[in-house]
Amino acid sequence: MVFTVPASSLTVKEVESLRRAVPESTTVRVVKNKLFARAVEGTEFEDAASGLLKGANMWFFIEEDIGGSIKAFNKFTKDNGKKETHGIVGGMLEGAYYDASQVEAIGKLPSKQELIARIAGGINAVPTKLARVVKAPNSKLARAIKLATVDENPESS
Repeated sequence: MVFTVPASSLTVKEVESLRRAVPESTTVRVVKNKLFARAVEGTEFEDAASGLLKGANMWFFIEEDIGGSIKAFNKFTKDNGKKETHGIVGGMLEGAYYDASQVEAIGKLPSKQELIARIAGGINAVPTKLARVVKAPNSKLARAIKLATVDENPESS
């Protein structure tokens, strides 16, 4: 995924702290609009990028952790008082354009690792539940026999 934010009025110190805050798989760069337009020319991103190439832009090139990158950016804007002036402008994923709210929504989706953990947990839970179901009738039968024999013993005394 690639998304952009306004780059104006950010100090070098702020940009460096932002670059350190994002995950390693994310690259943050300020790229001139003409250079970016040339880079995406003839690719699936050409149409999507046309709406984003206005003003000074800082681009986030995300390879893996989309949610982590967006969370790091949101934390940066909150901590530095830039929430109102430096919101996400928009982004691109697989050649499609996404506005700011859609980029935020994509960032809230679970990561690949979280999904794998959920699937593994679900797969692991199936044999456990199956064992409980298979074991349950036997334990109920054993309890019934025990109760039946307990009731008989006081009568025989």
